[in-house]
Amino acid sequence: MPTKQITLPIGGMTCASCVATIESGLLGLEGVREASVNLATERATVIYDPELVNEKKLVETVTELGYEPRVEKVTISVGGMTCASCVATIEGTLSQVPGVVTASVNLATERATVEYLLTQVTVGELKRAIIEAGYEVREVAGQGELRDLEREARAREIQSLKIRFTFSAAMSALILLGTFREWLTFVPGFLGNNLVLFALTTPVQFWAGWRFYRGAWGALKHKTSDMNTLIAVGTSAAYVYSLIATFFPGIFAIGGLMPALYYDTAAVIITLILLGRLLEAIAKGQTSEAIKRLMGLRAKTAWVLRGDAEIDIPVDEVIVGDIVVVRPGEKIPVDGTVLEGHSAVDESMITGESMPVEKKEGDSVIGATINKIGSFRFKAAKVGKETVLAQIIRLVEEAQGSKAPIQRLADRVASVFVPGVIAIALVTFVAWLVFGPQPAFTFAFLNFVAVLIIACPCALGLATPTAIMVGTGKGAENGVLIRSGESLEMAHRIQTVVLDKTGTLTEGKPSVTDILPANGFFDAEMVLTLAASAEKNSEHSLGEAIVGRAKELNLPVMDPEDFEAIPGHGIAAIIAGKKVYLGNKRLMDDQAVALGELVARADACSANGKTPMFLAVDGKPAGVVAVADTLKASSRQAVERLHRLGLQVVMITGDNRRTAEAIARQAGIDGILAEVLPQDKANQVKKLQSGGKVVAMVGDGINDAPALAQADVGIAIGTGTDVAMEAADVTLMRGDLMGVVTAIALSKRTMRTIKWNLFWAFAYNVAGIPVAAGVLYPFWGILLNPMIASAAMAFSSVFVVTNSLRLRGFKAA
Repeated sequence: MPTKQITLPIGGMTCASCVATIESGLLGLEGVREASVNLATERATVIYDPELVNEKKLVETVTELGYEPRVEKVTISVGGMTCASCVATIEGTLSQVPGVVTASVNLATERATVEYLLTQVTVGELKRAIIEAGYEVREVAGQGELRDLEREARAREIQSLKIRFTFSAAMSALILLGTFREWLTFVPGFLGNNLVLFALTTPVQFWAGWRFYRGAWGALKHKTSDMNTLIAVGTSAAYVYSLIATFFPGIFAIGGLMPALYYDTAAVIITLILLGRLLEAIAKGQTSEAIKRLMGLRAKTAWVLRGDAEIDIPVDEVIVGDIVVVRPGEKIPVDGTVLEGHSAVDESMITGESMPVEKKEGDSVIGATINKIGSFRFKAAKVGKETVLAQIIRLVEEAQGSKAPIQRLADRVASVFVPGVIAIALVTFVAWLVFGPQPAFTFAFLNFVAVLIIACPCALGLATPTAIMVGTGKGAENGVLIRSGESLEMAHRIQTVVLDKTGTLTEGKPSVTDILPANGFFDAEMVLTLAASAEKNSEHSLGEAIVGRAKELNLPVMDPEDFEAIPGHGIAAIIAGKKVYLGNKRLMDDQAVALGELVARADACSANGKTPMFLAVDGKPAGVVAVADTLKASSRQAVERLHRLGLQVVMITGDNRRTAEAIARQAGIDGILAEVLPQDKANQVKKLQSGGKVVAMVGDGINDAPALAQADVGIAIGTGTDVAMEAADVTLMRGDLMGVVTAIALSKRTMRTIKWNLFWAFAYNVAGIPVAAGVLYPFWGILLNPMIASAAMAFSSVFVVTNSLRLRGFKAA
């Protein structure tokens, strides 16, 4: 192979020694023939042997030397991809373009991410390479614009598929009626006319099925094959044979019998495959919605001090250093540090923590979280792309755009199967033409066609989609929504299940767990009555939980007098003439309340992940009310079932380790990842994946979205946020963790069905091809008529579909 030359732009060079260092480093690579660096233009010209070294290695070497290769990155929206081999074809095509450093294609998001040298290749050339490979380039644009363009392109694709499928289905119905006219006496006679069948089938074959020919041609140009190749070969064999039999019936006539037609086979295969493509396109259409929903969480405006006045400005106009004012119930617009005031902030959409967090001077606040009570002022520290929410959005984009290791068994085998079948058919034709009896050409052509028809990939094409369609439908019946066949396929390989705590394992909201009256004082009902009365007008979630519990027990909740919120400590009020304090131990110490044995009882609650609040009445200890986010009823059973499936179960949470360990003990989980920040959840999933694990992430919060997208399979609790659901591969509609068990068990059952389908699809072909080729003719004079070959092919398809329908008997966990 001849050498290649590239020009590599390099930043960070300052002197002649930099030039020498880079030249020496590049020349030290095997395969680099010449390397010349120009300090003035900041470019390196490299002549190299592409069989020994590539652009990526050159760029990595310059980076390792401490300099900055100026590599551009572009994301291109690609249409027409259907399987893993399409991904491999496009990646291979782009990687062969001079100047491309890396190329990664994501089938689910239908995007190609390319790093390239601006001096060597243009975006236009990258687009042309994709088009020449047989695929569609939708648009290349900025990220915000790209999503809108993709949505429009997908809408056009779905509409086109709907039109073609509807037309193909209508024509196929007429073709089937005409083909089996002898059995259906009500069918008009003209529908059985061969010319009418030809006229009905031709537009189905070449208009509705054009995408298969285009894809097959693109694969052929790159010396590979995929499902498009299988569909094109199979339907074309049936169509061409029928075409010749229509206009030149004498060619295939044997013993005075007219040949059978296979127009129905060609039309029905195309119709079924189009239906599968339509369903797949609809499923893919929602992949970019998660980003839009995340962006919708941002506050629209902010109250900012400018001079002596508070003005309401768009959040995009807030700058670092601005003093921002936040009132009760408002969203915090950007990240910053509290300067004055006290409040409690609901950070659940960011941190996953269900309990509001007390904020005082010096504490940090996060944009998009909600201020519950009190007003405060803070100094803006991070705005725009630097905020925590913006980082979460970026992490979701990166995770969704990353390449998942999804490969389809049918496509891998097809790359060998299709060329092999064609080769066998050609050998059959030549052997009969040279050695066969007269009329040799007729025998040769009949057996050539018989081989193609018996090897028609109808069953192979149906093996995967029918099982996935039945499996996903069965999942929906059981409250498990599976976004795509890829998700269903990947779920059976799961080894580790990561469960978010808040809202996933637990209810996601605080509730009263313990009421512990002081010895010899009030009873439990009176303790709860006084605590609820004191909290009656409180907006704090802990207070709401206490009031709610009292109402559940039909206890009287009295109106408090002289209510006072004591920031960071608790509350005080007059209830029925009694001075009542409710709060933490610091509040009791400030009021000189001797808690005695209540301290030990409160510590025991804390050890179990509960939040204890002391109640004092007229300066005396009255009891303890403990509040916690409680475990869901089904969580422990679900964890046990997951363990029985041989899966590792890990809990991840932003809570402190003591709380995490308490919940883990209750749920029967032995693996804990505690005190994990929202932006680190995806990194924790990556760490598990880097250890060779196939990871499922189960969550419900916005803070879980990056981890859901990063995981091999993201499973969202349907009772959680829409963003988590959009970022996930699987959604549990009822918020029951047993749905995780159902999803994984259904995936395993479906994959077993697919493998059996593929086995039998190939078994029929492997057994039938030698017979179709005529190996039995020299011994017993047996030839496989194309009509019988078609019947065998149809039987294999019926078998595959029937086997897939057995999934309807699947029982949910």
